[in-house]
Amino acid sequence: MTHDIGESRVTLEIADNRNLQDFKRELQEAFSAAVMDEVGSVPDQSIPSDDDIEQSFNAAGAVTYHILLDGTRVGGVVLTIDPISHHNSLDLFYISIRQHGRGIGQRAWHAIEARYPDTKVWQTFTPYFEKRNIHFYVNKCGFKIVEYYNAYNPLPHQPPLQGMPDDGDFFRFEKLMQDGR
Repeated sequence: MTHDIGESRVTLEIADNRNLQDFKRELQEAFSAAVMDEVGSVPDQSIPSDDDIEQSFNAAGAVTYHILLDGTRVGGVVLTIDPISHHNSLDLFYISIRQHGRGIGQRAWHAIEARYPDTKVWQTFTPYFEKRNIHFYVNKCGFKIVEYYNAYNPLPHQPPLQGMPDDGDFFRFEKLMQDGR
């Protein structure tokens, strides 16, 4: 799937198993940079953990893509697609830290939406401290914050995350698509 803006082309390419270690490393690098910006240091463990990433790769309905800019890998995304309910999930999404601020994330999101035009609802989560992500999802992509997870309302099916700023609080976002588009 391609999304053109100006001279640059943002495309999605299915990731194969041979590329998943690089995908994981780049994803963790991007997520660690966000934590570093917030607290000035990176926790001892990888964020997200190898196990969390592997679970996302192997979840029922999961699809993993590389995000390409003019044919060069600049990011990646893991989606969970439900072809029956059309309630889909953006599970992991990153743009290489060397590519931030160029509008690639927004163009990638438009390519994802175009790839799955029957989607009724998109859902995603992001940590409370991640202001850049919150801005991106709400102001650039049209998501709404629909739930706040914290000590009084913990993430379902998830143990509390250790070593995260703001005690591991999260927001859940949804984007309702018009007419399944």
